[in-house]
Amino acid sequence: MQLHEMTAWQVAELLRKGEVSAVETVTACLDRMTAVEDRVRAFITPTPEAARQQAATLDERRSRGEALPPLAGIPIAHKDLLCTTGVLTTCASEILRNFVPPYTATVVERCDEAGLPMVGKTNMDEFAMGSSTENSAFQITANPWNLECVPGGSSGGSAAAVAAGEAFWALGSDTGGSIRQPAALCGLVGMKPTYGRVSRYGVVAYASSLDQVGPLAKDVRDCALLLGVIAGKDERDSTAADLPVPDYTARLGQDVKGLKCGLVHELLYGEGIAPEVRAAVEEAVKTLEGLGVTCEEVSLPNSEYSLPVYYIIAPAECSSNLARYDGVRYGHRTAQPTEDIYDMFANSRAEGFGPEVRLRIIKGTYVLSAGYYDAYYQKALQVRTLIKRDFERAYEKYDFLLCPTSPTVAFRIGEKADDPLAMKLADICTLPINLAGIPAMSLPCGMSDGLPIGMQLMGQPFDEPTLLQVAYAYEQATPWHEQRAAL
Repeated sequence: MQLHEMTAWQVAELLRKGEVSAVETVTACLDRMTAVEDRVRAFITPTPEAARQQAATLDERRSRGEALPPLAGIPIAHKDLLCTTGVLTTCASEILRNFVPPYTATVVERCDEAGLPMVGKTNMDEFAMGSSTENSAFQITANPWNLECVPGGSSGGSAAAVAAGEAFWALGSDTGGSIRQPAALCGLVGMKPTYGRVSRYGVVAYASSLDQVGPLAKDVRDCALLLGVIAGKDERDSTAADLPVPDYTARLGQDVKGLKCGLVHELLYGEGIAPEVRAAVEEAVKTLEGLGVTCEEVSLPNSEYSLPVYYIIAPAECSSNLARYDGVRYGHRTAQPTEDIYDMFANSRAEGFGPEVRLRIIKGTYVLSAGYYDAYYQKALQVRTLIKRDFERAYEKYDFLLCPTSPTVAFRIGEKADDPLAMKLADICTLPINLAGIPAMSLPCGMSDGLPIGMQLMGQPFDEPTLLQVAYAYEQATPWHEQRAAL
């Protein structure tokens, strides 16, 4: 196995034994980038020199006998909505094409402190609005398993970079499935932590009550290790929970016999789930039962309302969050002659935002406007509470829940571009989790026509360790995590 194909924990072992250097791990990623990036297009801003410099510093410290963090020297990629001092942070939008933040996101700071050299900022759907990474203002990212297909979204660049071997792991953000869906489509493990488990400071906001940062990795152990790096209280984010961070690897390898799993009927047998996806998940259930897990069907009756509820709440929050991009406080300013400041605002925003972002801003402004607030936004918040209660009732009986991550495997680039409803249905299995604020993760559970299939495990708030325990047990019993995209 070549170095770029290894998992992060395997590379950590090599670094610890002195069999490779940090410079060599960075070079492996950069060489891979040179070989495949023109076909994958995962990065908006590669940062090779900074990565080489950070790696050289780590090697020098190691050569002096200095104690380094256990993961020091393993390169990482960051989604381009995580602020990075001195490095472009575009959100894949024209309106932030030239934005260089004066501060760094907490999650990026924690990765820096752990000694993870950043090899670049990855492509995404503009402001994280999309499910295919086709909404980027700069480029369309391809799926490393089939370059004619999408990698999922909105963290498609991060997923593609890891699947292609251009980074050993990556950070993404998940507002409605944007880590888990690309993880499923690219054959990776991806986790959306509990809302509040990870700081959002320095994360460019899309929908503040739904956004959460999480890891994309090649296997469950890598996912657990990276979650341990970024999780924890942050004084700069009032929504970050003041709770101890457990060792997320501690329960990997522990027996899962006796755990109870609820199979979500509406998300496994509902309309739109492809037969091959359903069959792969059903086979995964048999594997879990073979490991001693008791699996039964459970109903989440209000989950069918997740799509309309999400597409009221998320646009409402985005219309507020994106109001700051007016060409004065932030972002692109029009060069066209304007009559007054309002005309300048309108032209700057029309030129800077892409069509999907403009659509969601208009929808959000509408549902928040006088006369419609109670009819739409307030009602959506009430239904969100019902969805959350469905999960609470299910967890009275079950340790975790299970369903597909994506209703289909990766679709072809452009296939759903003219059908916005079909595109939004790509997240039908992941949206309820964000509305409930619970943790969930996707891991590979099969293949169809050469494309990966992912299944989703959902847990109780702050019970990421149980999800990782179950995912690891399943992973060790199956071959899916050992497969790599052939590029």
